[in-house]
Amino acid sequence: MGDGVLAYFGYPQAHEHDAERAVRAGLAIVEAAPKLETVAGAPLHVRVGIATGIVVVGDLLGSGEAQERGVVGDTPNLAARLQGIAEPDNVVIAEGTRKLLTDFGPQDLKGVAGLTHAYEALRESSQESRFEALHTTGLTALVGRDEELELLFRRWVRAKAGEGQVVLLFGEAGIGKSRLSAALLERLTGELHVRLRYFCSPQHTDSALYPIIGHMARAAGLAREDDARTRLDKLDALLAKSATSREDAAFLAEMLSLPNDGRYPARELTPQQRRQKTMEALIGQVEVISRQAPVLMIFEDAQWADPSSLEVVGRLVDKIDALRVLLFLTFRPEFTAPWTGRQHVTALTLNRLAARDVSALIDHVAGNTPLAGNIRQDIAERADGIPLFVEEMTKAVLEAEGEGAGAAARAIALVPSPALAVPASLHASLMARLDRLGPAKAIARSGLRSGGSFPMRCSPLCRAYPSRSGTRSIRRCLALYW
Repeated sequence: MGDGVLAYFGYPQAHEHDAERAVRAGLAIVEAAPKLETVAGAPLHVRVGIATGIVVVGDLLGSGEAQERGVVGDTPNLAARLQGIAEPDNVVIAEGTRKLLTDFGPQDLKGVAGLTHAYEALRESSQESRFEALHTTGLTALVGRDEELELLFRRWVRAKAGEGQVVLLFGEAGIGKSRLSAALLERLTGELHVRLRYFCSPQHTDSALYPIIGHMARAAGLAREDDARTRLDKLDALLAKSATSREDAAFLAEMLSLPNDGRYPARELTPQQRRQKTMEALIGQVEVISRQAPVLMIFEDAQWADPSSLEVVGRLVDKIDALRVLLFLTFRPEFTAPWTGRQHVTALTLNRLAARDVSALIDHVAGNTPLAGNIRQDIAERADGIPLFVEEMTKAVLEAEGEGAGAAARAIALVPSPALAVPASLHASLMARLDRLGPAKAIARSGLRSGGSFPMRCSPLCRAYPSRSGTRSIRRCLALYW
């Protein structure tokens, strides 16, 4: 648009991490633009503004290169104003888009009512996992998962004794898989062991060995500002702890895209042979480390894992029963784990919380703030036993209470506006879930207009979209939005 670019994240297809995708894209743009060659020879400089919110997207306007969508809402205007206050080659985001950032203080922006907080996005978080990055102020108490945590600990005891174990934990988004992982880590605090943590990403499902590369880069302490020699020195220091051979180190350095400065032997191999040797080196590292101390391996969000990473996991599962290793994998129902049925593999399903556990979780989040009985009931009904939904809905009510006595009731009142009914932290996830349902999304819209409630066995939803999990997804979204 003129000398700028307007980009939508969440339209026409929603993703549950649209805000993160937008910030990553902004950071990539301000890094790449000054490196582009121009006719005049002068470097390009860009400013990026990012805002998140509800908009109405209409028909195409104009024609040719000037064609654009008609968008109604405050969000595009806010993003444009934030871009206006950004310094060259900086990314400025709205308060609702999120965190990690330097506060510019309240800004009076033209065309935007009231003072607006703006933040500068500097770089990707140094936190190991997305879950930890979103809980920098502390974790909510673990509720209703005592049996699952005890089972994990029993498997850990067996792994320490040399009977390697694999636990497959699956459940839908928001059910508490990452929270259970964190609880296991807390329980093992002070106990001698080695932690290896791998995090898959929805943005890197086609990036070979992405979670493994990420783990090794963090373990070695590689920093963006490090030169190639410094990175190789850090990698060598890490690999020395596991007595990794120089040949294996060469493959691991290549995996991390580090140049060989002559310190490693150079071998002429085909790409397939290099891949094979790299995987053998990775498995060999785990074997060596497990002889030094028991190993807890946590592999999160396997539904986003690339095929090469899953092959490494499969090779490890084949050998793990003779190692002092507990391999703990988490994933969503759409992923089918191929390792079930083995004696050393345990499959564990996380179900929704019972009513008493939902009530206890509301109490933990609310703390000393009393909530009226009808508000607690509304939170429980809308959250439908999903811990994340309980937590975020309760927080939304508490924040609304701070704005006025009547705001809390309005936050979850039966109103048609999703902006009032659903916390921003849940909106993208729910929209992505509806978009994944394809044609059934139109049925959900009809449900919103007709009252938002369907019996499971005899509803039009079930007849038109017979998948049980799909029907639950629609009902959950309806419960929150209606």
